Amino acid sequence: MLDKLKIAVLVSGGGTNLQAIMDAMDSGSITNAEIKVVISNNKNAYALERAAGKGIEHLCISPKDYPDRTAFNEAFLEKLNSYQVDLVVLAGFLVVIPPEMIAQYKNRIINIHPSLIPSFCGTGYYGLKVHEGVLSRGVKVTGATVHFVDEGTDTGPIILQKAVAVEQDDTPEVLQRRVMEQAEWKILPEAINLIANGKVTVVGGKVRIQ
Repeated sequence: MLDKLKIAVLVSGGGTNLQAIMDAMDSGSITNAEIKVVISNNKNAYALERAAGKGIEHLCISPKDYPDRTAFNEAFLEKLNSYQVDLVVLAGFLVVIPPEMIAQYKNRIINIHPSLIPSFCGTGYYGLKVHEGVLSRGVKVTGATVHFVDEGTDTGPIILQKAVAVEQDDTPEVLQRRVMEQAEWKILPEAINLIANGKVTVVGGKVRIQ
């Protein structure tokens, strides 16, 4: 019997992916896992209210409260470590993860990105900018990717991907919503469930799913 996977969810905004994770836990599509803490860099993030509503411990650690990024990174990592989590989930977290944290949590940080990596990812591609990029290139299929976080930007081993059709008259906002509903909110909980039940291993930089 595997121990229950202890998760920290890091968020910057509304927390729709956090909601998808909590809903999946309630419905039983994520088993053997619990959210220990929700941490935001933004004290006004609605995600913190979602966590509060579920009775999940939540807090804000903002770079604005520290003299420089190094001090913030140290404080953030120290706080995260205090929860002794097994997995860190970046659910719309708009802060660059420091190398020390990536090293310490190797293959234990996952991120959801709103495109089919390696397309429309890397520096500058986040939020609506991803969907603007998709529409400006005229591609017919986009989607979302759950991947482990490494030292690069959106370059870590891919766990799951799901494709979403681009419609003729999409705006970035409409496309963003469709990618969330049809891909992000499905594959992020699915990836967590696979990890929680010991079905994901990383071998030679590639993910194997049992």
